[in-house]
Amino acid sequence: MCGIVGYIGPKKVVPLILDGLHRLEYRGYDSAGIAVVNKNGKLEIRRASGKLNNLEEVLRESPIEGVYGIGHTRWATHGRPTEENAHPHRDCTGEVVVVHNGIIENYLELKKELIAEGHKFVTETDTEVIAHLVEKYSKDKPLEEAVRLTVKRLTGVYALSVISTRDPNKIVAARLGPPSVVGLGDHEYFIASDIPALLHHTREIFFLADGDIAVITPAGVRVMDGDGKTVERPTQHISWDPILAEKGGFKHFMQKEIFEQPRAVRDTFIGRISLDTGKAFLDSIDISESEFRDFTNIKIVACGTSWHAGLAGKFMIEKLARIPVEVDYGSEFRYRDPIVDARTLVIAISQSGETADTLAAQREAKADGAKSLGICNVVGSMLTREANGTIYTHAGPEIGVASTKAFTAQLTALAVLAIYLGQVRGKLQTDEARRLMQELTNIPQKMEAILRRDSQCKELAHQFFRTTDFLYLGRGIHYPIALEGALKLKEISYIHAEGYPAGEMKHGPNALIDENLPVVVIATRDDSDPASVQRYEKTVSNLQEVRARDGIVISIVTEGDRVARESSQHVIEIGTAPEIFSPILEIVPLQLLAYHIAVRRGCDVDQPRNLAKSVTVE
Repeated sequence: MCGIVGYIGPKKVVPLILDGLHRLEYRGYDSAGIAVVNKNGKLEIRRASGKLNNLEEVLRESPIEGVYGIGHTRWATHGRPTEENAHPHRDCTGEVVVVHNGIIENYLELKKELIAEGHKFVTETDTEVIAHLVEKYSKDKPLEEAVRLTVKRLTGVYALSVISTRDPNKIVAARLGPPSVVGLGDHEYFIASDIPALLHHTREIFFLADGDIAVITPAGVRVMDGDGKTVERPTQHISWDPILAEKGGFKHFMQKEIFEQPRAVRDTFIGRISLDTGKAFLDSIDISESEFRDFTNIKIVACGTSWHAGLAGKFMIEKLARIPVEVDYGSEFRYRDPIVDARTLVIAISQSGETADTLAAQREAKADGAKSLGICNVVGSMLTREANGTIYTHAGPEIGVASTKAFTAQLTALAVLAIYLGQVRGKLQTDEARRLMQELTNIPQKMEAILRRDSQCKELAHQFFRTTDFLYLGRGIHYPIALEGALKLKEISYIHAEGYPAGEMKHGPNALIDENLPVVVIATRDDSDPASVQRYEKTVSNLQEVRARDGIVISIVTEGDRVARESSQHVIEIGTAPEIFSPILEIVPLQLLAYHIAVRRGCDVDQPRNLAKSVTVE
């Protein structure tokens, strides 16, 4: 997930691009760069590692001016977040420059081919391959034709913007996957990754479709398809005010962030799994494969929603890697004299990377000789600086206090980690790993299908927003989702809600059930897993116990289910998935239900009372 801004027109280019990058900095902030062509036709580039203000400092020390240019703010996938790996990237002639959002899966194959032809590479990134390909094809062709031939060679997803001094006064953009939006001004034209980068300059925009290539010149914009044929894309007028623009047209940040989850999940696993080799990859970390094999136990420490993700992660890791996992609240771990040694892996999970109790737990474990692995959404946060390695969740900034997309991104990171550990420890065969990876790549699309049924959750909210209590039930890996569903409801609607293991109903909670109590039951099944089917059957028995006591049953079930449906007053279906991935789907309707109930009750959804986004003190 990276941010791209390009501009050609009469305004001062560098300040305009920097302003756009600031508005897209949520898309990446481990390095940034800008490339412009000046009035003499010379290409100038400035780059810096770290946040955008580091690039601004470079530009103050070494200013540049241009008549058109492109800029980029990066979240690293291939290559470390260094100045060398920062975008824009150029070819070995220095005439072609590219900025890129996405993953080029076949870049190693292309790189070997280009090296054999005499091209010299200087970075660790997949993007540099694109610059060399464009240079190769542009020797006797217009820039747009070179880009068209280049993208035909690429496997993966991309949003590109390219400039070349061989073919001046032109920006060529291409898209397959990540968004690209073109802005149309008064004798000026823009390209960007998202609307907020453009809104202070123009309200007339259109989105590139997958496979489109846009040719942007001072005379206007032309769009062609992959065969070079001109196509038309409808222009939209955007009437958002700046605050609404930040919310992307949604009423609340929380609502926007719920709907961003398919993208957040996709961005978190992309580049970390290979369907071709069946291998999972972690980011650069200071823990060797032999150390991963030698760990005898894992401790997961977290707080709140992150603790629920960790609890689900326990089921994933134990199933695939066959190593015992304990999950602790950070606030409890630090005060209970835990048993930790050099053969313990501590996984610390925090959206912000600044959660005080989780940081203290991580430090406690490291002091006792353990290795620590962070799962975090914020590059450069304290947790990431102190961990031996970090799996970044590419969720983007989460403004709503009640975590949504950070949670599903954490679940995704834990799923990738579980696959990796299973392979490294020899417990997961390549064919099964490849099957799981394929299923994981299907999860974002299945999330989108759930989001299209948002009106169903809204109708349930209309029926139950005056209720004073809710009960949420689940078994196995579904129990943490019952906890998280209850937490979402109590956080933002102020309704009392409890999550419970379904098997514990006879040990107390049955006493609460009457005709006024809604009971949300997670009753999904994975027919390929006999243990999952058995858990499902037991959960249906619990569901029927609730009905026998006049309770109101709202069930989350797998598409096509009949048994649980017959015993439920209300049913929400989700797509089929391996059981270890089902929590990523199950939580979406529970988030929507909580959101709509809170809205109906007139609550401050984004800033619920007495809560803060990041708990940085005890």
